[in-house]
Amino acid sequence: MSSTVERAFAAALFTADADPDTGASLLAADPSSDAELALRGREFVRRAWERGWQPADVVRMAGRELSAEHVGLAARLIRAETGRYATLPPRWPDQLAELPADEPRRDRFSAATTALELYRLLLRLPAIEPVGPVPGESVTVPVAGEPRALARIRALLAKAEATGYPPEAEALSAKAQELMARHSVDEALLASRTQAKDAPAACRIGVDAPYETAKAVLLDAVAGANRCRAVWNSAFGFSTVVGFEPDLEAVEVLYTSLLVQASAAMTRAEAEQRASGRKRTKTFRQSFLAAYAHRIGDRLAAVAGEVVGAQGELLPVLAAREVAVTGRAEEMFPETVTTRMRGVTDEAGWTQGAAAAERARGL
Repeated sequence: MSSTVERAFAAALFTADADPDTGASLLAADPSSDAELALRGREFVRRAWERGWQPADVVRMAGRELSAEHVGLAARLIRAETGRYATLPPRWPDQLAELPADEPRRDRFSAATTALELYRLLLRLPAIEPVGPVPGESVTVPVAGEPRALARIRALLAKAEATGYPPEAEALSAKAQELMARHSVDEALLASRTQAKDAPAACRIGVDAPYETAKAVLLDAVAGANRCRAVWNSAFGFSTVVGFEPDLEAVEVLYTSLLVQASAAMTRAEAEQRASGRKRTKTFRQSFLAAYAHRIGDRLAAVAGEVVGAQGELLPVLAAREVAVTGRAEEMFPETVTTRMRGVTDEAGWTQGAAAAERARGL
C-alpha cells in the first residue's frame, strides 16, 4: 500500500491537474506522515543542488515565487540537509549563516499546503550553470578565517558607510580601495611566481527588485573593473560572476557597499525633491540608479587603469588571467543577449544619480 505522502504527492505534484487541497488534507489527517514528508523535502533540496542551485538561490526563488512561510520551510530543510555533511563547499557556510529564521508552525492543513507548494517549486527548478561542488563531493576546504587584507577592507568600508563625517569616510574608503587593488595584484603575482594551478571560479550574487536592471548594471561595472565577468539572469534574480577568487571577493564586498551608498543617496535626493514640492516617481528612482551605475562604471574603470598601469611587469600575467576569465564565462554561457535599460527618462534623477556617484566612497 502506498504511503500517505506518496498519495499526497500523486494528487498535488505529479499530475497535470494537480490538487493541492486533496494532498494537504491527506497529510493533515495523518501525523505519522510528518517524518517522511520532511525527508522527502530534504531530498528535493538535494536534487536542486545537484542541478546547480545553492542555498541562497533556493531561498531567493521561494521568496520570489511564494511567501515568507515557504522561505522559512526552505531554510529549515536546507539546515537539516547540510547538517549531514562534515564539510561544506566554499561560500556555503556564509549562505547558511544568512538564512532567515523559521516561521512559526501553523495548523496542519496550512503547513501541509506550504510544504506541497514549496516541493512543487523545487521539482520545477531547471538545471542551471553550477558555480561549485555540492556537499559530499570532493572540495578544497578553505583555511579558517579570511585574508587579513580582505578583513581590513570590510572593516574600512563598514566604517565609511557608518560615519557621519564625510572627510573621514572618504579617507577610510580610499584606503579600502587601495588595499583591494593591492590584494588582487599580490594574489596574481603569487600565483605567477609559484606556478599555481589557479583557475577562474564563479559565484552568484542576488540582484533583487525593485530596479534590478540598474542594480545589474552596477554589478557588471564592479565586476568589469575587477577583471571579472557578470552575467545577469533576470528570471531568477541573480548574476553569475566569473573570475579569480580574490577578485570575486572584491566584487562582492564593493558591490554591496556601493549598493548601500546608492540607496542612501537616492533616499536623500528624494527628500530634497519632496521639499521642493515634487512627488517621488518610479522614473526618478530608475534614472537615479541608472546614472549612478553608469558613472560608477567610469570611475571604477579609471581607478583600475591606474592600478594596472603602475604594475608594468605584471601586465602579461593580468592579461592572461583576463583571457582565462573570458574563456570560462563563454564556456558557462555560450549564448547571452544584451538588455536595454528602460524607464531612464527623468533628467533630475539622472543628474542627481551621477552626482551621487561622484561622491561615492570606496573609490
